Amino acid sequence: MAPSNEFNAVTVIAQDAIKKMIELGVPASPANYMVWYHYYANSHPDLKRTIDVLLDNNQDFDDAQCAKIYEQYFTLDVESGLLDSASGSFEKIIDRAVQYLDEAGSDAAEFGETLADASGGLAGQSSPDEARDIISGVVNATQEMENRAKVLEERLAAASSEVADLRQEVEITRREAATDGLTGLVNRKRFDITLRETAAEMMEAGEDMCLLMLDIDFFKKFNDNYGHQTGDQVLKLLAMTLNECIKGQDTAARYGGEEFAVILPNTLLNPAILLAENIRERVSRKSIINKSSGDQLGAITLSIGVAKYDFGEPLSELISRADTALYAAKNQGRNRVLSENDLVSPSASAQN
Repeated sequence: MAPSNEFNAVTVIAQDAIKKMIELGVPASPANYMVWYHYYANSHPDLKRTIDVLLDNNQDFDDAQCAKIYEQYFTLDVESGLLDSASGSFEKIIDRAVQYLDEAGSDAAEFGETLADASGGLAGQSSPDEARDIISGVVNATQEMENRAKVLEERLAAASSEVADLRQEVEITRREAATDGLTGLVNRKRFDITLRETAAEMMEAGEDMCLLMLDIDFFKKFNDNYGHQTGDQVLKLLAMTLNECIKGQDTAARYGGEEFAVILPNTLLNPAILLAENIRERVSRKSIINKSSGDQLGAITLSIGVAKYDFGEPLSELISRADTALYAAKNQGRNRVLSENDLVSPSASAQN
Protein backbone atom coordinates (compact mmCIF):
# COMPACT_ATOMS: atom_id res chain seq x y z
CA MET A 1 0.00 0.00 0.00
CA ALA A 2 1.35 3.45 -0.92
CA PRO A 3 2.31 5.65 2.09
CA SER A 4 -0.48 8.17 1.44
CA ASN A 5 -3.07 5.38 1.05
CA GLU A 6 -1.90 3.72 4.26
CA PHE A 7 -2.07 7.01 6.12
CA ASN A 8 -5.61 7.59 4.80
CA ALA A 9 -6.68 4.08 5.84
CA VAL A 10 -5.32 4.52 9.39
CA THR A 11 -7.01 7.92 9.62
CA VAL A 12 -10.38 6.51 8.52
CA ILE A 13 -10.15 3.69 11.08
CA ALA A 14 -9.27 6.16 13.83
CA GLN A 15 -12.17 8.45 12.86
CA ASP A 16 -14.63 5.54 12.78
CA ALA A 17 -13.46 4.34 16.20
CA ILE A 18 -13.78 7.78 17.80
CA LYS A 19 -17.16 8.40 16.15
CA LYS A 20 -18.52 5.08 17.48
CA MET A 21 -17.17 5.75 20.96
CA ILE A 22 -18.97 9.11 20.99
CA GLU A 23 -22.18 7.54 19.62
CA LEU A 24 -22.22 4.82 22.31
CA GLY A 25 -21.00 7.07 25.09
CA VAL A 26 -17.85 5.00 25.59
CA PRO A 27 -15.57 6.70 28.15
CA ALA A 28 -12.52 8.23 26.46
CA SER A 29 -9.35 6.36 27.47
CA PRO A 30 -6.38 4.85 25.65
CA ALA A 31 -7.56 1.31 26.49
CA ASN A 32 -11.08 1.94 25.16
CA TYR A 33 -9.66 3.59 22.05
CA MET A 34 -7.48 0.52 21.46
CA VAL A 35 -10.54 -1.77 21.66
CA TRP A 36 -12.53 0.24 19.12
CA TYR A 37 -9.57 0.92 16.83
CA HIS A 38 -8.94 -2.83 16.52
CA TYR A 39 -12.67 -3.42 16.07
CA TYR A 40 -12.75 -1.22 12.96
CA ALA A 41 -9.33 -2.41 11.77
CA ASN A 42 -10.69 -5.98 12.02
CA SER A 43 -7.31 -7.09 13.33
CA HIS A 44 -8.89 -9.19 16.11
CA PRO A 45 -11.71 -11.33 14.59
CA ASP A 46 -12.70 -12.71 18.02
CA LEU A 47 -12.89 -9.20 19.47
CA LYS A 48 -15.06 -8.09 16.54
CA ARG A 49 -17.39 -11.06 16.99
CA THR A 50 -17.72 -10.32 20.71
CA ILE A 51 -18.55 -6.65 20.18
CA ASP A 52 -20.98 -7.44 17.34
CA VAL A 53 -22.89 -9.81 19.64
CA LEU A 54 -23.02 -7.14 22.35
CA LEU A 55 -24.19 -4.52 19.83
CA ASP A 56 -26.89 -6.85 18.48
CA ASN A 57 -28.16 -7.31 22.04
CA ASN A 58 -28.11 -3.55 22.77
CA GLN A 59 -25.59 -3.92 25.60
CA ASP A 60 -24.17 -0.81 27.27
CA PHE A 61 -20.48 -0.06 26.77
CA ASP A 62 -19.69 1.47 30.14
CA ASP A 63 -16.28 1.42 31.83
CA ALA A 64 -16.85 -2.05 33.30
CA GLN A 65 -17.88 -3.59 29.97
CA CYS A 66 -15.00 -1.98 28.07
CA ALA A 67 -12.50 -2.99 30.76
CA LYS A 68 -13.74 -6.59 30.50
CA ILE A 69 -13.22 -6.61 26.72
CA TYR A 70 -9.79 -4.99 27.04
CA GLU A 71 -8.70 -7.48 29.69
CA GLN A 72 -9.91 -10.38 27.54
CA TYR A 73 -8.05 -9.40 24.38
CA PHE A 74 -5.21 -7.10 25.47
CA THR A 75 -3.79 -8.48 28.69
CA LEU A 76 -0.05 -8.06 28.12
CA ASP A 77 1.40 -5.65 30.69
CA VAL A 78 3.99 -4.23 28.31
CA GLU A 79 1.28 -3.63 25.74
CA SER A 80 -0.53 -1.34 28.16
CA GLY A 81 2.47 0.96 28.49
CA LEU A 82 3.07 0.75 24.78
CA LEU A 83 -0.52 1.77 24.11
CA ASP A 84 -0.14 5.02 26.05
CA SER A 85 3.03 5.90 24.14
CA ALA A 86 1.65 4.89 20.74
CA SER A 87 -1.64 6.69 21.36
CA GLY A 88 0.17 9.95 22.17
CA SER A 89 2.46 9.61 19.15
CA PHE A 90 -0.44 8.87 16.88
CA GLU A 91 -2.36 11.92 18.11
CA LYS A 92 0.65 14.14 17.40
CA ILE A 93 0.92 12.78 13.86
CA ILE A 94 -2.79 13.37 13.24
CA ASP A 95 -2.55 16.91 14.65
CA ARG A 96 0.30 17.69 12.27
CA ALA A 97 -1.58 16.23 9.32
CA VAL A 98 -4.64 18.35 10.16
CA GLN A 99 -2.42 21.43 10.38
CA TYR A 100 -0.93 20.63 6.96
CA LEU A 101 -4.41 20.26 5.47
CA ASP A 102 -5.56 23.53 7.05
CA GLU A 103 -2.56 25.30 5.51
CA ALA A 104 -3.37 23.71 2.16
CA GLY A 105 -6.95 24.94 2.46
CA SER A 106 -5.74 28.49 3.12
CA ASP A 107 -3.38 28.27 0.14
CA ALA A 108 -6.22 27.08 -2.09
CA ALA A 109 -8.47 29.93 -0.95
CA GLU A 110 -5.71 32.46 -1.62
CA PHE A 111 -5.15 30.97 -5.08
CA GLY A 112 -8.89 31.17 -5.76
CA GLU A 113 -8.88 34.87 -4.91
CA THR A 114 -5.94 35.42 -7.28
CA LEU A 115 -7.83 33.70 -10.10
CA ALA A 116 -10.98 35.69 -9.38
CA ASP A 117 -9.05 38.99 -9.44
CA ALA A 118 -7.36 37.98 -12.68
CA SER A 119 -10.64 37.03 -14.27
CA GLY A 120 -12.15 40.37 -13.27
CA GLY A 121 -9.13 42.27 -14.55
CA LEU A 122 -9.16 40.52 -17.94
CA ALA A 123 -12.89 41.05 -18.32
CA GLY A 124 -12.44 44.83 -17.90
CA GLN A 125 -10.86 47.33 -20.23
CA SER A 126 -7.26 46.19 -19.88
CA SER A 127 -4.38 47.33 -22.07
CA PRO A 128 -2.08 44.62 -23.55
CA ASP A 129 0.56 45.47 -20.95
CA GLU A 130 -1.97 45.17 -18.12
CA ALA A 131 -3.22 41.87 -19.55
CA ARG A 132 0.33 40.54 -19.69
CA ASP A 133 0.89 41.54 -16.06
CA ILE A 134 -2.34 39.82 -15.01
CA ILE A 135 -1.47 36.62 -16.88
CA SER A 136 2.06 36.70 -15.49
CA GLY A 137 0.61 36.98 -11.98
CA VAL A 138 -1.62 33.97 -12.61
CA VAL A 139 1.34 31.94 -13.90
CA ASN A 140 3.40 32.86 -10.83
CA ALA A 141 0.51 32.05 -8.49
CA THR A 142 -0.01 28.70 -10.23
CA GLN A 143 3.67 27.85 -9.87
CA GLU A 144 3.58 28.81 -6.20
CA MET A 145 0.47 26.66 -5.69
CA GLU A 146 2.20 23.69 -7.34
CA ASN A 147 5.23 24.16 -5.10
CA ARG A 148 3.05 24.29 -1.99
CA ALA A 149 1.12 21.21 -3.14
CA LYS A 150 4.41 19.36 -3.52
CA VAL A 151 5.47 20.40 -0.01
CA LEU A 152 2.10 19.18 1.31
CA GLU A 153 2.53 15.85 -0.44
CA GLU A 154 6.01 15.45 1.06
CA ARG A 155 4.73 16.34 4.53
CA LEU A 156 1.85 13.85 4.32
CA ALA A 157 4.21 11.17 3.01
CA ALA A 158 6.50 11.82 6.00
CA ALA A 159 3.53 11.62 8.39
CA SER A 160 2.43 8.39 6.72
CA SER A 161 5.93 6.99 7.13
CA GLU A 162 5.82 7.86 10.83
CA VAL A 163 2.53 6.00 11.17
CA ALA A 164 4.06 2.95 9.45
CA ASP A 165 7.14 3.11 11.71
CA LEU A 166 4.94 3.46 14.78
CA ARG A 167 2.85 0.48 13.74
CA GLN A 168 6.01 -1.60 13.21
CA GLU A 169 7.35 -0.54 16.61
CA VAL A 170 4.08 -1.52 18.28
CA GLU A 171 4.11 -4.90 16.54
CA ILE A 172 7.74 -5.62 17.48
CA THR A 173 7.15 -4.67 21.12
CA ARG A 174 3.96 -6.70 21.23
CA ARG A 175 5.79 -9.71 19.79
CA GLU A 176 8.61 -9.33 22.32
CA ALA A 177 6.09 -9.02 25.15
CA ALA A 178 4.49 -12.30 24.03
CA THR A 179 7.76 -14.26 23.78
CA ASP A 180 9.77 -16.15 26.38
CA GLY A 181 13.21 -14.56 26.36
CA LEU A 182 15.17 -17.78 26.86
CA THR A 183 13.46 -20.26 24.53
CA GLY A 184 11.85 -17.96 21.96
CA LEU A 185 8.54 -19.76 22.45
CA VAL A 186 5.25 -18.10 23.32
CA ASN A 187 5.16 -17.08 26.98
CA ARG A 188 2.48 -17.89 29.57
CA LYS A 189 0.39 -14.78 29.02
CA ARG A 190 0.31 -15.20 25.26
CA PHE A 191 -0.44 -18.90 25.76
CA ASP A 192 -3.54 -17.99 27.79
CA ILE A 193 -4.72 -15.62 25.06
CA THR A 194 -3.99 -18.06 22.22
CA LEU A 195 -5.71 -20.93 24.01
CA ARG A 196 -8.82 -18.80 24.55
CA GLU A 197 -8.88 -17.58 20.94
CA THR A 198 -8.22 -21.04 19.49
CA ALA A 199 -10.93 -22.63 21.65
CA ALA A 200 -13.45 -20.05 20.39
CA GLU A 201 -12.44 -20.65 16.77
CA MET A 202 -12.62 -24.44 17.10
CA MET A 203 -15.99 -24.29 18.85
CA GLU A 204 -17.38 -22.03 16.12
CA ALA A 205 -16.00 -24.30 13.37
CA GLY A 206 -17.00 -27.52 15.16
CA GLU A 207 -13.41 -28.81 15.07
CA ASP A 208 -11.43 -30.66 17.75
CA MET A 209 -8.61 -29.15 19.78
CA CYS A 210 -6.12 -30.89 22.05
CA LEU A 211 -3.62 -29.70 24.61
CA LEU A 212 -0.25 -31.21 25.57
CA MET A 213 1.35 -30.42 28.91
CA LEU A 214 5.04 -31.40 29.08
CA ASP A 215 7.50 -31.47 31.97
CA ILE A 216 11.23 -32.31 31.96
CA ASP A 217 11.92 -35.24 34.27
CA PHE A 218 14.32 -34.61 37.18
CA PHE A 219 15.09 -31.12 35.88
CA LYS A 220 15.81 -29.73 39.35
CA LYS A 221 18.44 -32.45 39.95
CA PHE A 222 19.94 -31.73 36.52
CA ASN A 223 20.15 -28.03 37.38
CA ASP A 224 21.70 -28.73 40.77
CA ASN A 225 24.31 -31.12 39.33
CA TYR A 226 25.37 -29.19 36.23
CA GLY A 227 24.37 -25.57 36.86
CA HIS A 228 21.76 -23.20 35.51
CA GLN A 229 23.56 -22.50 32.24
CA THR A 230 23.38 -26.17 31.31
CA GLY A 231 19.78 -26.18 32.51
CA ASP A 232 19.06 -23.31 30.15
CA GLN A 233 20.67 -25.35 27.36
CA VAL A 234 18.20 -28.16 28.10
CA LEU A 235 15.23 -25.78 27.96
CA LYS A 236 16.42 -24.41 24.61
CA LEU A 237 16.87 -27.94 23.28
CA LEU A 238 13.30 -28.85 24.18
CA ALA A 239 11.98 -25.64 22.60
CA MET A 240 13.88 -26.42 19.40
CA THR A 241 12.46 -29.96 19.35
CA LEU A 242 8.91 -28.69 19.82
CA ASN A 243 9.33 -26.30 16.89
CA GLU A 244 10.61 -29.18 14.77
CA CYS A 245 7.58 -31.35 15.56
CA ILE A 246 4.58 -29.01 15.44
CA LYS A 247 2.66 -27.71 12.42
CA GLY A 248 2.19 -24.09 11.42
CA GLN A 249 -1.20 -23.78 13.12
CA ASP A 250 0.03 -25.25 16.42
CA THR A 251 1.39 -23.17 19.29
CA ALA A 252 4.23 -24.22 21.58
CA ALA A 253 4.65 -22.28 24.81
CA ARG A 254 6.85 -22.19 27.86
CA TYR A 255 4.20 -22.58 30.54
CA GLY A 256 6.53 -21.99 33.48
CA GLY A 257 9.91 -23.23 34.71
CA GLU A 258 10.55 -26.60 33.05
CA GLU A 259 6.89 -27.07 32.06
CA PHE A 260 5.79 -26.51 28.47
CA ALA A 261 2.47 -26.64 26.63
CA VAL A 262 1.37 -27.21 23.04
CA ILE A 263 -2.01 -26.11 21.63
CA LEU A 264 -3.18 -28.36 18.79
CA PRO A 265 -6.15 -26.98 16.82
CA ASN A 266 -7.98 -29.26 14.34
CA THR A 267 -6.53 -32.30 16.12
CA LEU A 268 -8.23 -35.41 17.52
CA LEU A 269 -7.01 -37.11 20.70
CA ASN A 270 -5.21 -40.06 19.07
CA PRO A 271 -3.15 -37.93 16.64
CA ALA A 272 -2.29 -35.65 19.59
CA ILE A 273 -1.03 -38.68 21.55
CA LEU A 274 1.07 -39.79 18.55
CA LEU A 275 2.60 -36.29 18.31
CA ALA A 276 3.37 -36.35 22.03
CA GLU A 277 5.11 -39.72 21.63
CA ASN A 278 7.13 -38.34 18.72
CA ILE A 279 8.24 -35.35 20.82
CA ARG A 280 9.13 -37.60 23.77
CA GLU A 281 11.16 -40.00 21.62
CA ARG A 282 13.03 -37.21 19.81
CA VAL A 283 14.03 -35.55 23.06
CA SER A 284 15.17 -38.83 24.63
CA ARG A 285 17.49 -39.48 21.66
CA LYS A 286 19.31 -36.16 22.08
CA SER A 287 22.46 -36.09 24.17
CA ILE A 288 23.32 -33.11 26.36
CA ILE A 289 26.92 -31.92 26.16
CA ASN A 290 28.58 -29.57 28.63
CA LYS A 291 29.67 -26.66 26.44
CA SER A 292 32.60 -25.66 28.63
CA SER A 293 34.09 -29.16 29.20
CA GLY A 294 32.69 -31.10 26.25
CA ASP A 295 31.56 -33.87 28.62
CA GLN A 296 28.53 -35.99 27.72
CA LEU A 297 25.86 -35.39 30.35
CA GLY A 298 23.46 -38.01 29.10
CA ALA A 299 19.91 -37.73 27.81
CA ILE A 300 16.86 -36.01 29.20
CA THR A 301 13.33 -37.39 29.25
CA LEU A 302 9.84 -35.94 29.28
CA SER A 303 6.53 -36.77 30.87
CA ILE A 304 3.56 -35.61 28.81
CA GLY A 305 -0.17 -35.34 29.48
CA VAL A 306 -2.76 -35.05 26.70
CA ALA A 307 -6.37 -33.82 26.89
CA LYS A 308 -9.09 -32.91 24.38
CA TYR A 309 -11.21 -29.77 24.65
CA ASP A 310 -14.90 -30.30 25.39
CA PHE A 311 -16.86 -27.50 23.72
CA GLY A 312 -17.97 -24.86 26.20
CA GLU A 313 -16.01 -26.14 29.20
CA PRO A 314 -13.87 -23.71 31.20
CA LEU A 315 -10.34 -23.80 29.80
CA SER A 316 -9.03 -24.27 33.33
CA GLU A 317 -10.65 -27.73 33.27
CA LEU A 318 -8.88 -28.64 30.02
CA ILE A 319 -5.54 -27.56 31.49
CA SER A 320 -6.29 -29.44 34.71
CA ARG A 321 -7.01 -32.71 32.86
CA ALA A 322 -3.81 -32.43 30.80
CA ASP A 323 -1.84 -31.60 33.98
CA THR A 324 -3.38 -34.54 35.81
CA ALA A 325 -2.39 -36.87 32.97
CA LEU A 326 1.12 -35.37 33.03
CA TYR A 327 1.63 -36.04 36.74
CA ALA A 328 0.09 -39.50 36.40
CA ALA A 329 2.82 -40.18 33.82
CA LYS A 330 5.42 -39.05 36.34
CA ASN A 331 3.94 -41.28 39.02
CA GLN A 332 4.02 -44.27 36.66
CA GLY A 333 7.75 -43.98 36.04
CA ARG A 334 8.24 -40.83 33.92
CA ASN A 335 9.45 -40.73 30.31
CA ARG A 336 5.98 -41.56 29.01
CA VAL A 337 2.80 -40.11 27.55
CA LEU A 338 -0.61 -40.47 29.17
CA SER A 339 -3.91 -39.05 28.01
CA GLU A 340 -7.06 -38.21 29.92
CA ASN A 341 -8.40 -41.61 28.80
CA ASP A 342 -5.64 -43.34 30.77
CA LEU A 343 -6.64 -41.78 34.08
CA VAL A 344 -8.08 -44.16 36.63
CA SER A 345 -8.50 -41.43 39.20
CA PRO A 346 -8.31 -37.63 38.81
CA SER A 347 -6.26 -37.43 42.01
CA ALA A 348 -2.89 -38.41 40.57
CA SER A 349 -0.23 -36.45 42.40
CA ALA A 350 3.14 -35.19 41.25
CA GLN A 351 6.59 -36.26 42.30
CA ASN A 352 9.47 -34.31 40.80
